[in-house]
Amino acid sequence: MLHTHLPPLSSVPSLRDLFAQNPKRFDEFSHNVCGIVFDFSKQRVTQKTLTALLDLARAQQLEEWRASMFAGDIINTSEKRAVLHVACRASENSAIPHVAEVLMAKKRLLDFAEKTRANGSFKDILCIGIGGSDLGPRMVVKALSHLKTPYNLHFISNVDGSVLHGALQKCDPKTTLILIASKTFTTVETMMNARAAASWLTHALGEDAIKKHCVALSTNEKAVTDFGIDPAQMFPFADWVGGRYSLWSSIGLPIALAYGADIFEELLSGARAMDDHFRASPLDQNIPVLMGVLGVWNRNVLNCPTHVILPYDDRLSLFVKHIQQVDMESNGKIVRRDGTVADDKTGPQIFGEPGTDSQHSFMQLIHQGSDIIPVDFIGCRTPDHPFDDQHAELLANMLAQSRALAFGQTLSEAQGDPARVFSGDRPSTTILLPRLNAHALGALIAAYEHKVFVQGILWGLNSFDQPGVELGKILAKPISQALQNNLSLAETDSSTENLLKVITTRP
Repeated sequence: MLHTHLPPLSSVPSLRDLFAQNPKRFDEFSHNVCGIVFDFSKQRVTQKTLTALLDLARAQQLEEWRASMFAGDIINTSEKRAVLHVACRASENSAIPHVAEVLMAKKRLLDFAEKTRANGSFKDILCIGIGGSDLGPRMVVKALSHLKTPYNLHFISNVDGSVLHGALQKCDPKTTLILIASKTFTTVETMMNARAAASWLTHALGEDAIKKHCVALSTNEKAVTDFGIDPAQMFPFADWVGGRYSLWSSIGLPIALAYGADIFEELLSGARAMDDHFRASPLDQNIPVLMGVLGVWNRNVLNCPTHVILPYDDRLSLFVKHIQQVDMESNGKIVRRDGTVADDKTGPQIFGEPGTDSQHSFMQLIHQGSDIIPVDFIGCRTPDHPFDDQHAELLANMLAQSRALAFGQTLSEAQGDPARVFSGDRPSTTILLPRLNAHALGALIAAYEHKVFVQGILWGLNSFDQPGVELGKILAKPISQALQNNLSLAETDSSTENLLKVITTRP
């Protein structure tokens, strides 16, 4: 087990003592990479702890696995695929495989985006996808919402018809572009929404409207053509781009349409800068490695089941949801690459909310609950609005929360009131972006992607498949048929059977 190779928590002083013993702790445990400050000083570790964690990473062959990923080796062993989303943001002179084809595909995509923006025919864009085909682009568009865009973008992922209905009520078919994002063009939720949107379009404008108003982000040319979309408006991406890592590929078209080719390139350049850092920097100065090993320490030694991300910038409200998928779909597993069951706790539960909203919601539990829940605080030094006093108040709250978690409040400091005693020693990392621009955002996303990779290697997992999700999809098919055709299931459990009866017997 991992924790048997690490110093016991009892050997690590409290955070109060660690800061008292070392006035330069911030200098030793913080790093400025890609213009972003990562402060790990409020993690409950010593240099000795960190050395042991990095030795464990080497013993788990992290450096070799990292090299294999960038070399395009098949590291997604269950699906026999390379993992090369890094190629989507690589430079022209990069040695990463497939860069030439990526650059050609990107040029075609960005040319289309710029031509469409210049044409000015569309006012609304319906972006239909789900999971990785939705969360990444949706998050980036929200994060950069201070930039001007010529479009109203509507992201449709949920198969709940009320979502699509609400979006269509705001759109005019004559000035609406529909993007359908599905690698296989068979994803049930996406294709149901796509067919409904296409029906809305053709009812108003005729069958030819699909060729003029619909775009496919997919690899299945036959299915795209059968749908009625012109192959010239189909933008594919390779099978070595996993869904939750696909915003850098053709799936990122909504970003390029919203903000233009230059902003999309800036986003890629930020991610590329973090890729270069992750690939070349020593482990003890490597941001994704440090994020990853500290997360393993918190999960396997501090026994923390949950990890919270608190962006103190409302534009990053969807960042939590995106990283939740990247992390929990990647490492939410108990079976290792070799088929054995892990004897360590693996991926934590990820949740979060923008500050200061979180302080009036769940932060009471974070401060005084029975479980220790590590926190990532994310803030921006410079705002993109004129309200400096509000920005100062926002960041003051962020710093105060991290300080309260780390150092707590003793009984004497609470003036003898036991209800106001805070234990402290609740670890957090503070991440400060210079401002929320595309470059910094790209670097931040890439840092979390690589953190998940690091933790997967330490836990012995394949972080790039999702068999649990696939089982649910298989089981849903006969239930869906039963509901649509008012049939009973041949083989099912008594709960599902009776719930079907309740649903089909509508009041």
